[in-house]
Amino acid sequence: MSEAFRQLGVPAPGGIVCTADHASNHVPEDIPLGIPEHLLHEHIALDIGTEAIAELLARDHAIPAHIAAVSRLVCDLNREESAPGLIPPESDGHPIPGNFGADREARLARFHRPYHTALEQWLGQAAPALILSLHSFTPRLATSEAARPWQVGVLYNQDDRAARIAIPLLEAEGLNVGDNLPYSGRDLNYTMNRHAEAEGRPYLGVELRQDLTQTAEDHTRWAALLAKIAQRVASELR
Repeated sequence: MSEAFRQLGVPAPGGIVCTADHASNHVPEDIPLGIPEHLLHEHIALDIGTEAIAELLARDHAIPAHIAAVSRLVCDLNREESAPGLIPPESDGHPIPGNFGADREARLARFHRPYHTALEQWLGQAAPALILSLHSFTPRLATSEAARPWQVGVLYNQDDRAARIAIPLLEAEGLNVGDNLPYSGRDLNYTMNRHAEAEGRPYLGVELRQDLTQTAEDHTRWAALLAKIAQRVASELR
């Protein structure tokens, strides 16, 4: 057991696995963030819906999942160790007082490094054909007036092999698909840069709009669709 992550399912060589870096809003009792309780249920604390979808992928679709078990406000697992936002002093206009002057090395050792060391070992043993990197995004940032119309985004940095296959498949489902939107994987892609691009592993970076990831029905629908798309992508990549 680890404070930083949990794993569901057993990967099969040549199969598909899922990662969910921002799935949890858990804050350890010894790390008081000093924010109102309701913010822990909003997008600044977690990628809403991704935990439930990752669980369904593992349980119902034979896509094992490596799932974060701590809030991104405590330690953002999808950031480089040196990134200013690793322990965010504020998020979307909300100050996070408990992070002012936080011990960066302690949080790296407690959360970030265990998460990535375990993921590295898990992927090395699994030798997957495809990694499905699962995130979600808010329809509108509080600090911006710009709406985000995309229902799903596909993110990538240099390796767009899976993205080029997945985008038209998602569009064929009637979805408004963002190509490296609502933000670019060339800017925010640490986990996949380290564990996929650096190792030559194909990956599909997916962002789901959070007003579409609220209910159990939403979770079931997305899990089924993502499993279908990921399997198509993996098949075409072989």
